[in-house]
Amino acid sequence: MEIKLAIADDHIMIINGIRNMLKRHRKLPILFWSLNGSDLLEKLEILSPDVLLLDIRFRLESGIELCRLIRKLHPKIKIIALSNHEEPYFVKKMIQNGASGYLLKNTSTHKLIQAVETVYNHGTFIDPILDKTSFNNSTLAAQKVNREIELTKREHEILKLIGQEYSNQEIADKLLISLRTVETHRLNLHRKLEVRNTAGLVKEAYFRKLI
Repeated sequence: MEIKLAIADDHIMIINGIRNMLKRHRKLPILFWSLNGSDLLEKLEILSPDVLLLDIRFRLESGIELCRLIRKLHPKIKIIALSNHEEPYFVKKMIQNGASGYLLKNTSTHKLIQAVETVYNHGTFIDPILDKTSFNNSTLAAQKVNREIELTKREHEILKLIGQEYSNQEIADKLLISLRTVETHRLNLHRKLEVRNTAGLVKEAYFRKLI
């Protein structure tokens, strides 16, 4: 039984790496690969993979939004998210938007094949490393949700865009404000949520249900 695959990632090295990992597995043929969202959507109108390996972060598009759109347009295609992000926020977002699996990009061939076979057979596959690390903090996270954080309307807007992976400059352009203003709001968000970097900010905001 063949499971036809497609790969979407804006780094050709990642695509070639996956192709090399699977080249000996004839039952897992790769129908096509894409470097951007528009090319991916065009090819999906012509070709029908069983499983799509989808990067969650492109240069110009959000893999999270692409996942939601693809599930709407092609509901039979199973999607496995590929990511360098271990934060629960990204896993939850991809699953909520229709992904059936989530793998870190440094995964092994065995784990990749296991993930493909699992989602093809209507299961869900989350990288075991994530199960053992990120998701073991649910009790602490629940306690943090109960602590109220007061954000301004603008801070909420910027936090939401940060969660959608917009850069500071992109946020400034979208909201028609200066880059310095965005940076100031971002520093305030870090202070209010008691985090040191973007990954921590997104993770904390998700657990507090702010985005």
